[in-house]
Amino acid sequence: MGNTFGHLFRITTFGESHGGGVGVVIDGCPPQLSLSEADIQFELDRRRPGQSRVTTPRDESDTCEILSGVFQGKTLGTPIAILVRNKNTRPQDYDEMATVYRPSHADATYDASTGFAIGRGVGVLRHEKPLGA
Repeated sequence: MGNTFGHLFRITTFGESHGGGVGVVIDGCPPQLSLSEADIQFELDRRRPGQSRVTTPRDESDTCEILSGVFQGKTLGTPIAILVRNKNTRPQDYDEMATVYRPSHADATYDASTGFAIGRGVGVLRHEKPLGA
């Protein structure tokens, strides 16, 4: 399973939607570029849950934290780590889907390629055998 993209400028994503959080490590960013949490937060706010009837009703602030690679608003040229902590995971909301694939998700593809049937995006094996078996 690949979650790293790029060669000279690379991003690696991590985390699960119903785990402790999601984030990214950005490698290959040159030093001395302006970057702040506010720059990233603007984009996160555009896709924040609970803004319409077609998005998840979970109340997540989706607040980003720059953990490394930026000092006093400037990139350092070292890997930049950004984390968005999950605070309202509500895994019980997915109990009904313990034996079916979620619509519009990659559950079936993930199951077929790894043998894990996750179901709620928490990154743990939930079944003794894959859903499709």
